[in-house]
Amino acid sequence: MGGREIIPVILCGGSGTRLWPRSRAARPKPFLRLLGDRTLFEETLSRFSGSSLFAPSVIVTGAAHLDLVEEQSGRFDVAEIIVEPEPRQTAAALALAALRLDEDAIMLVCPSDHHIGDSAAFLKAAESAAKMAAEGWLVCITVAPSGPDTRFGYVRRGEAAGPVGFRVAEFVEKPDEARAAEYLKSGLYAWNAGIFAFKAGEYLRELRRFRPELAAAVEESAMHGKEVGNRFFPDRDSFAKIIPESLDYAVMENTGRAALVTAEMGWSDIGNWNALFAARKKDGSGNAVSGPAQLIDCENVLVDSDGPRVHLVGVKDMVVVIDGDDVMIASASGAAQVGKFAGIDDSRPKPPETAAPSRRSPRP
Repeated sequence: MGGREIIPVILCGGSGTRLWPRSRAARPKPFLRLLGDRTLFEETLSRFSGSSLFAPSVIVTGAAHLDLVEEQSGRFDVAEIIVEPEPRQTAAALALAALRLDEDAIMLVCPSDHHIGDSAAFLKAAESAAKMAAEGWLVCITVAPSGPDTRFGYVRRGEAAGPVGFRVAEFVEKPDEARAAEYLKSGLYAWNAGIFAFKAGEYLRELRRFRPELAAAVEESAMHGKEVGNRFFPDRDSFAKIIPESLDYAVMENTGRAALVTAEMGWSDIGNWNALFAARKKDGSGNAVSGPAQLIDCENVLVDSDGPRVHLVGVKDMVVVIDGDDVMIASASGAAQVGKFAGIDDSRPKPPETAAPSRRSPRP
């Protein structure tokens, strides 16, 4: 595999907890139509369509979501789907992808469940990151912060590394609000968006240097894996030996070749109902409604219903979600905790995702 300049490597899966009850383990966030007629996964793939910058994508997913991946990626140019036997975090997933590529191939690592409002700005940042990666940098595409958000990791820039990029001076885990405010005031920090660019061979060299046992287990699993059409199945027994670790911890925080570029691209990780609320279009009272609903004297309310009509009067700062037999109502401040409900009756079949909510038959 190889070809054109940049190979998108899309990490696709999820546990289906943070947007419960709409999101479930069997159909997590990437595979839902949350911001239009396409799922977040389809939107991710579409960013690379029609551009000479990109080769066909490589997708890394788990066996539980393979059918969904194949169903939703059929209209796009996909080179290979790597099917992990079980989740082992991003360091291993990306090592599998790197081992399937030429060592000089430039990987653009993208989560499959993020929203990017300004695709042109994203593509410009991706091109800049790829140019730095071609020079041997391991590049993190960061996002200019819009506020002191405590949900994200932060990256502090160091000295310049070329015309648009900087060396990474420090990776910082999710700070408290006071520290996040200090970071914002300094102007030196940006959000870690989980988007990276590096040469396949460069990543593998750094992984072998800092996590030799992890790298060896992935290499063994890839060596004994099997190709079935455009699917690649790593060896299960070898893969089970891997100690899960993220790309950030295993490589990015250790390498001396970490760099960053920062973009303003309308990015959101859609990490909870409030983040989705912020990304959706709103009426003059700040309400965002998907599905049948009637709101009277309401402000800053999110309604997401797959059928039953919702009637609300005089409420503010609320999230109301109806999915099948589940009704979830939360204050805006409490909406981030809905993952605690995940797993309740999730064994029941969930209807296929549709482009728009369907109306149920009226009760007699």
